[in-house]
Amino acid sequence: MMRHPLSHIPRRYRILMRRHGPEALIWRRRIAILGGAIAIGLIALLFAALADRANELFHEMIEWRWWLPLILTPAGFAAFVWLTLRFAPEARGSGIPQVMAATRDPGKGLDRLASTRTAITKFFLTIGTLLFGASVGREGPTVQIAATIMGHAHRWMRIPLRSSVYIAGGAAGVAAAFNTPLAGVAFAIEELAAAYEQRMTLLVMAAVLIAGMVSLGLAGDYVYFGEMRQTLSVGQALFVAPVAGLIGGLAGGCFSRLMLSTGRTPFRPVAWLRSRPVLLAGICGMTVAILGVTTGLTWGTGYQTAHDVIAGDDIPLWFGAAKFLATLATAVSGLPGGIFAPSLSVGAGIGDVLRAIFPGYPPGAVVLLGMVAYFTGVVRAPLTAVIIISETTASRGLMMPLLGAALMGDFAAQFVSKEKLYHGLAQRFSATR
Repeated sequence: MMRHPLSHIPRRYRILMRRHGPEALIWRRRIAILGGAIAIGLIALLFAALADRANELFHEMIEWRWWLPLILTPAGFAAFVWLTLRFAPEARGSGIPQVMAATRDPGKGLDRLASTRTAITKFFLTIGTLLFGASVGREGPTVQIAATIMGHAHRWMRIPLRSSVYIAGGAAGVAAAFNTPLAGVAFAIEELAAAYEQRMTLLVMAAVLIAGMVSLGLAGDYVYFGEMRQTLSVGQALFVAPVAGLIGGLAGGCFSRLMLSTGRTPFRPVAWLRSRPVLLAGICGMTVAILGVTTGLTWGTGYQTAHDVIAGDDIPLWFGAAKFLATLATAVSGLPGGIFAPSLSVGAGIGDVLRAIFPGYPPGAVVLLGMVAYFTGVVRAPLTAVIIISETTASRGLMMPLLGAALMGDFAAQFVSKEKLYHGLAQRFSATR
């Protein structure tokens, strides 16, 4: 009778090998976290480089022929929405609501909301949208792509999928996209996880740390919006922070309310257009094109404009309103793409208005208060908003005024939109599964 090859090993050691050896669950989980986080960091850097290049190509095009967007932008909106609906409907929009929906049923989430096909479609179509001037960001798509990578890394290593896997992947995506590890952790707690479990802490921390180290090692220790060292006195902060929070929060709440209501309002013209998504996308594209050609400032992510405002450059006071409309039209169209960067750009426009209202105050600091207040009003995650602004501008001396503006913004936004934007959008993806 043939003996088992391990039968000569004492039973106690065989048990230890099963529990702690190379094939043990704990080691496979560690390999999945390590490999997934490294891949997230690399893909996030590639995604950022290609997105920035696409944005540059679009601006080169409009310098050559200013009128081309009037043709290409509406056509691009319609074509890309058709492609999205045809090949990967779960790739439309930001990507963060999809990750939230996937956490509710991790196994099925990996088959559709976080499938390889959805992630690849999201990757290339988001880059493509910047080629025709859509007001989108890459941060939301990075969250969905990162969650997909982490999910598949665990499946390949035969690890049971839990919601914490998607949350850790999404958090690593935020960290790699902005080079802001603390914001990744905060985002996991505030937005992706409805109930933060203690056992998820190590997974999130490890994924964020590894993805952040990959991004830092290859891209360098850069500050997303550049360093801003201005501060506010206590008296100035007590006066301007509540005003910024109120104005920015109400504006951000309006964006959320309009975004959510267009998806379910019974108003007949809107419902009719909603049933014809390609036509709706074309109309939204024409709106973005007219705004862009007229103003010259509302194209793409809005990153450069926000950077210039923080640095002290002057922009028209109407920029925030124009970028608000361009971002809303892009988001309503159903194109793949996020709202993080465009929202920060709108917030910079609001901050520029506040800068005119408070001329004797440090201008860069006032702009940051407008950014954090509006961003909080949109996503309703004040801790994440404060940390993102602080880490992307190295403005740690403004932490308390930023927190005050964010909390006021969150409070004010509730009067306009009681439902959180990403949570409301996530329900739609849960309903379609």
